[in-house]
Amino acid sequence: MTDPTDRNRLAAEGSPYLQAHADNPVHWQPWDETALSTAEDEDKPIFLSIGYAACHWCHVMAEESFEDEATAAVLNENFVPIKVDREERPDVDRIYQTLAQLLGQQGGWPLSVWLTPDGRPFYVGTYFAPDSRGGRPGFADLLEDLKETWENDRDGIEQRADQWADAISGELEGTPTPADPSDVRSDELLRAGADAAVRTADREQGGFGSGGPKFPQPGRLQLLLRADARFGSERSADGDGADPGEYRAVLTESLDAMVDGGLYDHVGGGFHRYATDRSWTVPHFEKMLYDNAEIPRALIEGYRVTGDERYARVAGETFEFLDRELGHPEGGFYSTLDARSEGEEGKFYVWTPEEVRAAVGDETDVSLVLDRYGITEDGNFEDGQTVLTIAASVDELAAQSGLEVDDVQDRLDRAREQLFDARSERTRPPRDEKILAGWNGLAISALAEGSLALEDDILDRAVDALEFVRETLWDEDSGLLKRRFIDGDVRVEGYLEDYAFLARGALDCYQASGDPDQLAFALDLAEEIESRFFDEDAGTLYFTEEAGSDAGTDLLARPQELTDRSTPSSAGVAVDVLVTLDEFVPHDRFGVVAGAVLETHHSAIAADALQHASLVLGSDRDQHGSTELTIAADEIPAEWRERVGEVYLPARVLARRPATEAGLAEWLDQFGLEDAPPIFAGRAADGGPTIYACREFTCSQPLQDIEDALAWFDSGA
Repeated sequence: MTDPTDRNRLAAEGSPYLQAHADNPVHWQPWDETALSTAEDEDKPIFLSIGYAACHWCHVMAEESFEDEATAAVLNENFVPIKVDREERPDVDRIYQTLAQLLGQQGGWPLSVWLTPDGRPFYVGTYFAPDSRGGRPGFADLLEDLKETWENDRDGIEQRADQWADAISGELEGTPTPADPSDVRSDELLRAGADAAVRTADREQGGFGSGGPKFPQPGRLQLLLRADARFGSERSADGDGADPGEYRAVLTESLDAMVDGGLYDHVGGGFHRYATDRSWTVPHFEKMLYDNAEIPRALIEGYRVTGDERYARVAGETFEFLDRELGHPEGGFYSTLDARSEGEEGKFYVWTPEEVRAAVGDETDVSLVLDRYGITEDGNFEDGQTVLTIAASVDELAAQSGLEVDDVQDRLDRAREQLFDARSERTRPPRDEKILAGWNGLAISALAEGSLALEDDILDRAVDALEFVRETLWDEDSGLLKRRFIDGDVRVEGYLEDYAFLARGALDCYQASGDPDQLAFALDLAEEIESRFFDEDAGTLYFTEEAGSDAGTDLLARPQELTDRSTPSSAGVAVDVLVTLDEFVPHDRFGVVAGAVLETHHSAIAADALQHASLVLGSDRDQHGSTELTIAADEIPAEWRERVGEVYLPARVLARRPATEAGLAEWLDQFGLEDAPPIFAGRAADGGPTIYACREFTCSQPLQDIEDALAWFDSGA
């Protein structure tokens, strides 16, 4: 019988990241039963390499080690090499990233882990250079050392593997004794999280942390927005903590840094992954779908709070980027753009003065562009190249040039189009064309919310993506959501983040459109969250289904995802969605699940509210209820919809229902409900479009004017 590890098996995989390694001399295996059982049958340790297509250091390690024949020979002879795309298998990644963090390592990608044949880890690291450097072992030397240790100290390896496996299980699966519900006070959590955001803020350069790298941290920005709305100028009862006015200041400082610095692509729109330096000048150039969903959400809310048109403009340009460069022609969104083109990071995005002169014909326009974006002969990047940042305001340029402000802006707009056209002739960074259910859910949410604040036609793009994911990845009969679509190939059972993020996307589409079919889909996904991921005995939501179920995973642990990372906490988003949808069903199960999770993890959230931002936001909605606007009308008046899109309402729900009880009965049939849920019950139209405003579980009388409803919120009712 042919040994499957005698060859590289990645050519049959759909993941672009895995396919990129299909020509390596390493006999890579996918993470599947064939590879795992072969390791056990041959009693060989596993070398597990986890990365993703846009990961710069993954490329570097591949070029240095995995494409090297001698290194591959050592790997093939002594180990079972397994390659995992962390975007397809976040459960596998979460297990072993947790170990790196428990050992005090930074973690990240590529993640390199050596496992016993049954999957217990005994050595872990990230990127390894081919030769020893700076006190770190070279990859080739490390392979030889681990081979000898496996052969000569098997008992020591087994003991370490047992200890580490137990530590992983305890960290990921453990749940504390639930808090007394009377002790779960979300205002304290929200204030603690926002105060921590202020304490860790860089008040000079924006963002969080005293140095580089700088990450966007949209969850922290949402905490600041919510705290600013909840507390206004009110100090905490004990007088400690941040001045509440600082919440908005830190928010705007962070947003300004991101939209003015190199994190933002000033020519083509969209945000890079993170800034490598404190000043937000030089980014890590990959572009991720989730960043270009969550950052615009924060920008839209920042625009509503401050009225700063820049935030709205950048959010709109980012949506254009999503459609143009990450959009599938039939509706969904691809995952990532690589940081590199032609083997060089950032080459597609950087400029020299000569390149600007070649692209922009008018000499005055060239001068304005160079000054506007800080493009100099010395540059701010490698080899005299410049990453574009906002180095001068339009007003400053007008004063320097003697031109009118409007003329300067027109010239810059024209030049930007010329730069875009010239850049389009360059070799583009590769695109990872996986369509992931959860990440698409984030993008759908952002677009739907953007359609309220910016332009109605953005909603069409959100709905197209929702329908694409629903048609390709959702099985209505079984309630099973698959995670990944690539060119017709559908694989991997969905995780909690896929169900939760997509449920939020469907709910946000309903809020923007009033389409009951989108609300029904959100309710269906919420039912599946409850049945597939909630463990009543443990009082928690797990990231994966239970081992042994059709979609369960037989890993070292059943992980939970409670803290925000590069994406929001899936448990936090699920809690927030369940609390919101609890008003749309005549039972209380969704609220019970959300409450159980918040009670179970209250101590952990209270100990570090900043890291649990999404759960804090869910807790705030659970305690205060949503800020509800229920509109009884066959169609929401356009001016009402536009007005709602202009204002920041914390934990807002915009719910349309039919004008008549007969029309509502048809909706209830579609939802499979016998009784009207609280948000719709007894709220028919009263002689024309009628709006009901509710806050803190108290509601207004029926109103016929949107301004009266908003004034009711402002009155402190």
